[in-house]
Amino acid sequence: MALKIRLSRAGSKKRPVYRVVVADSRSPRDGRYIEKVGLYNPLLQKDNKDRVQLNLELIKEWISKGAKPTDKVARFLGEAGVIPMPAQGNNPKKAKPKKKAQERLAAAEEAKNQSASESPAEESPIEETPAEEAPAAEAKTDEAPTEESPTEETPAEEAPAAEAKTDEAPTEEAPAEEAPAEEEKKD
Repeated sequence: MALKIRLSRAGSKKRPVYRVVVADSRSPRDGRYIEKVGLYNPLLQKDNKDRVQLNLELIKEWISKGAKPTDKVARFLGEAGVIPMPAQGNNPKKAKPKKKAQERLAAAEEAKNQSASESPAEESPIEETPAEEAPAAEAKTDEAPTEESPTEETPAEEAPAAEAKTDEAPTEEAPAEEAPAEEEKKD
């Protein structure tokens, strides 16, 4: 018979309290136990002395008989000085993404690599001619107010002022833009 010093859940729904018990390792978590040796209340503050209550004499006796504490109980006993403090486990596999998440990441990386292989060819002409872009950007800012129709988006009070601005700009530019189109039609 393998003995364990472990936690057994008690308390009501959403208000857990755990008994620290000595039990056969084959018995259920909340099932039959041999002896109750302490109490653990996780709802109390960590610095509260009533959070973990252990009967250290009984625990030492059971350890001498061969009972092995579980990880959580071993941490309590290490803090109490009964056994040496257990090393904190580092499980790097736990933090790794699972199978489906790895597949999604792989698909995203492939898509990124494909777009990266296509984008340098597209980006290289843009990077080579930054001086040519600057005047075009300025021209776009001059034309931007003429292309927008603020009458639809602005309230009724602001609409006449916005219409006046849009009416002035197209009259200057419209004949210049339409003239080449008419010449092409004549040919």
